[in-house]
Amino acid sequence: MKKKPQASLSREGEAFIEMMTAERGASRNTEAAYRADLVHLEAFLARRKQKTRTANTDALRAYLKALDYIGMTPRTVARRLSVIRQLFRFLLAERLRDDDPASALDSPRAGRPLPKVLSRAEVDRLIEATREKEGADGGRMATLLEILYGTGLRVSELVTLPLAAVERDPTVLVVRGKGDKERLVPLSDPARAAIAAWLHVRAGLLGEGETSRYLFPSRGRTGHLTRQRFAQLLKEAALVAGIDPARVSPHVLRHAFASHLLEGGADLRSVQLMLGHADIATTQIYTHVLDEKLRALVKEKHPLARRQRRAVDRTRMPGDTSSR
Repeated sequence: MKKKPQASLSREGEAFIEMMTAERGASRNTEAAYRADLVHLEAFLARRKQKTRTANTDALRAYLKALDYIGMTPRTVARRLSVIRQLFRFLLAERLRDDDPASALDSPRAGRPLPKVLSRAEVDRLIEATREKEGADGGRMATLLEILYGTGLRVSELVTLPLAAVERDPTVLVVRGKGDKERLVPLSDPARAAIAAWLHVRAGLLGEGETSRYLFPSRGRTGHLTRQRFAQLLKEAALVAGIDPARVSPHVLRHAFASHLLEGGADLRSVQLMLGHADIATTQIYTHVLDEKLRALVKEKHPLARRQRRAVDRTRMPGDTSSR
């Protein structure tokens, strides 16, 4: 079966993508996401006999309404709107338009959901489940989890870690993240021990004369373990650990890293630097998770809260089980 040809962008759209890649250091994943969003927008405008160089504010509002009509979440619509605003600011700056029709668009109201987080005990069970798996697959997975939970790397950063980054048993990882920016992340002793053990196993997996620049090599097209395969292996480990696989993903472990650090007393700025967040406002979402836990703790353990529950129990009629 022939592959469906990929929809192309206008010259203006291609110029915008090129700018994002060259000047802002957008990753391949970001570039692909922006391209898909712009292809969708241009297809909508074409049905209205308009292009990005001629579209007006009403056409863009109609596009956003269409996204809402087909059931896109406010958060996804907000992301699309962000791309649209950047595109038309670019066209204005490059004098490809005399105006910016996106400047009058209102942002959709979107409550930011709290990140899903595993407890420390659940993370321990997850790591223990991988250690129980024998052979190279178990050693690789245990190493991946120790690094991920111990550093909070993005999954793309994790699977593409170069071998050179860990060959000399470093105490700190040098990570190249979004925008090609480097950051330093401390390596825990368990992660270092797991890496040392994995390096011995890894050497035996490569054929004679075979080399790989990646810490987690693969014979696939990318040359390294893919994000999708790692996510699949993580859900398999969750099943073994007795955890609902729907609650587990690489990003959930990144959330656990940040949340557990803050619970332990780490300051927000340090966590921001380790996560590689450009804006500390992105990191602050984890303080809300901590706030929720603290509120639940006070409600459950504080003497006044317990006294209030006893008072409520005394006012119930015998046999009344309502609200229990």
